[in-house]
Amino acid sequence: MRHHKHIFLLAAITILPAGCSSQTTAHKFEPTWQSLQQYNCPRWFRDAKLGIFMHWGPCSVPGVDDWYGRNMYIEGHRTYQHHVKTYGHPSEFGYKDIIALWKAENFDPDRLVQLYKRAGARYVVPVAVHHDNFDLWNSKHHQWNAVNVGPGKDIIAMWREATLKHGLRFGASVHLARSYSWLNTSKGSDKKGPYAGVPYDGSDPKYASLYHEKHEDTSRRYPKNPSQAWKQSWLERTTDLVDNYHPDLLYFDGGLPFEDVGLRLVAHYYNQNMAWHAGELQAVLNLKKPGKDHGEYRDGMCTLDLERGVLPGISPEPWQNDTSIGPWYYHPNAAYKSVDAIIDGFVDLVSKNGNLLLNIPLKPDGTLDPAAENILLDLGKWMDINGQAIYATRPWKIFGEGPTVVSEGNFRERTEPFTSKDIRFTTKGTTLYAICLDWPGSGATLAIKSLSTNQHPRNISNVTLLGHHGPLKWQQDSQALKIQMPSHKPCDYAFAFKIQFDK
Repeated sequence: MRHHKHIFLLAAITILPAGCSSQTTAHKFEPTWQSLQQYNCPRWFRDAKLGIFMHWGPCSVPGVDDWYGRNMYIEGHRTYQHHVKTYGHPSEFGYKDIIALWKAENFDPDRLVQLYKRAGARYVVPVAVHHDNFDLWNSKHHQWNAVNVGPGKDIIAMWREATLKHGLRFGASVHLARSYSWLNTSKGSDKKGPYAGVPYDGSDPKYASLYHEKHEDTSRRYPKNPSQAWKQSWLERTTDLVDNYHPDLLYFDGGLPFEDVGLRLVAHYYNQNMAWHAGELQAVLNLKKPGKDHGEYRDGMCTLDLERGVLPGISPEPWQNDTSIGPWYYHPNAAYKSVDAIIDGFVDLVSKNGNLLLNIPLKPDGTLDPAAENILLDLGKWMDINGQAIYATRPWKIFGEGPTVVSEGNFRERTEPFTSKDIRFTTKGTTLYAICLDWPGSGATLAIKSLSTNQHPRNISNVTLLGHHGPLKWQQDSQALKIQMPSHKPCDYAFAFKIQFDK
């Protein structure tokens, strides 16, 4: 493998935010569950509400499967069939060769982060390593990285520099733990046909550092009995990412891996983050509650993440939904969610004390397709008008009212639209925002039952519609707060009413 010169000096990677010190801070956290449960989610995350996620890497090149590196080695799988037809048999052209095709030749992180900021994002989270065991930074402990192979660039350093330049918080996503079993299909062979019995390229000892040591586990989730060497590799590489790129958010695709090894990493991350921020903990660790087949989770030691999922009610602690506008990685003909659906889901989770981490997949060359870019632009237009009902808000006594029910858990996103009777509430100080998730109709009366004099005895002094210029006709009685809708919509999607009360 060829080696490339660092794109950025280390000093460019380790710049601290203004006002923060690099002075060593006494360790607060120990690698125990009890110690880590002292964690408190920082205010910046509570206030931010919206982050942008980027799944981008070698499997963006084929553009047919988010799990390309695994499924291309499963005989009969549609991805295997695509691979054989497009590139050749995986005994001769393997995932290592897909990596070599990824060049990121038009990657402009400065322009992309400007778009994310324009869309209203307050933090940016690129995938630093996916299940494919390929590091997107200048990894000190792994030769298969984006500086040595493929792009010849320190992708994570470039993302970080652009993110901090535009005043956003930088995060990184690590999906590495399951790679030990996930990528082990590369050591198989066809059972029939002209290549029956011919080992795939993962069996070649020359590439063991990419495809892992020889073992039998091909689990698609958490490895059942990973070697100590693999646990140590995970620890060294993740620590390298933390120490040299200073993410204020660290996302693991699952629970906490590898028992004591995982606890050591989290304690180190929290303590280092305090050192970067003059003794103040500003770290966010996103973990899921995946069950025992994919790591561990305990309340209070991190910030809960739900993948493509929501909560049915208000959580006392901040949480996050990570989802995508379509597939996780770029597929040329993929259908994307509507902006309406994205915003309705976003408002719903904010009313329940949640954040949205929205994945926007990049094309192999590092650019966005027009449809993805338009989603960002439309989201930014909506946030320009309605952002005050979103940023730095907190939940009300109830999250909302209306007929639409959402299901709890991972992979439980709604596919049916919300209605004009679905209202979601947020608060900021003494102000209440009531956000209607569909337009009731010009001149129609919107009735918010939770704000009737019976349900909410405080007298309302004023009601305005964000983005609408001029007074509204409204009245509060024993049945509802009744608002006559103006003749024109102030925006295209959810509609936020600002409600103030007598002192």
